[in-house]
Amino acid sequence: MLSRTADHLYWMSRYTERAENTARMLDVNYQTSMLPQSAEVAQYGWQGLLSISELLPLYNEEHQGFKPDEVMEFMVKDESNPSSILSCLRAARENARAVRGSLPTEAWETQNTTWLEVNRMLRAGDFERDPGQFFEWVKFRSHLSRGVTLGTMLQDEAFYFSRLGTFLERADNTARLVDVKFHALNSEFFGTATEEDQEYDFYHWSAILRSVSAFEVYRKVYRDVIKPERVAELLILRADMPRSLHASLREVVSNLDMVKNEQSAETQRRAGKLLADLQYARVDEILATGLHAYLTQFLDRVNELGWRISQDFLVPGH
Repeated sequence: MLSRTADHLYWMSRYTERAENTARMLDVNYQTSMLPQSAEVAQYGWQGLLSISELLPLYNEEHQGFKPDEVMEFMVKDESNPSSILSCLRAARENARAVRGSLPTEAWETQNTTWLEVNRMLRAGDFERDPGQFFEWVKFRSHLSRGVTLGTMLQDEAFYFSRLGTFLERADNTARLVDVKFHALNSEFFGTATEEDQEYDFYHWSAILRSVSAFEVYRKVYRDVIKPERVAELLILRADMPRSLHASLREVVSNLDMVKNEQSAETQRRAGKLLADLQYARVDEILATGLHAYLTQFLDRVNELGWRISQDFLVPGH
């Protein structure tokens, strides 16, 4: 398969998934910002979201302070931000357009319609009117794109590269989401025992679980009050939780196996090792060594996998 075609399919899926995950991150921050909290804690949440997305320097070039409206605008429709939802949907559509011949008509039309529709909605002020509804729409379009790909695409190399992009991006984004929330707590609400803080904790972690569509899953698995360490376990180690790090890496490993070539052995070994680390890890050990340190190291390893995949299969320097 041509590496340029593989490259476009891989990035089409990564950008679609990134738009969805950005919507999820913004939504959880938007929901938690409505909880009773000090202005300082609220600001810390928005600042944390930018720093975890590695967008703080870019944001600071244009803005003073962290007003919710300004952060959301920057993350949703600022074209100078390559990770804004608008930029991601444009990039996904451009990559899809470049390989229209390798995509089923329905898959191309889904990408194209999403792009045309998001522009119409932003012009009409739909986002400002109801941010929560707008984020739901972005998530829905990503689900639709994935479903159409799964339901119409021949399961050949093109399909596997597009899946590889989806799950590598998801692993990266779930790790960032868990980190931004544990990080934003800044130990202020972690493990405290006062009733008021426990109540805050509940809403805070509920919002995180909802942001990865895991609230009902948590209830089903643990049948217990929401505890931060269990949220971490669910989103990092549970193989049966669709957006967990474990589930994402399992998909990365199996799709890598389907496209392997003569130079990809080391990439496969590293992906397999990272999956094995997740399979045999325990949440108490992770928390004992420090969750932030664990997730930072995980992100480094996922980024390196992304770089190696580019070198082994794609057009380097994308």
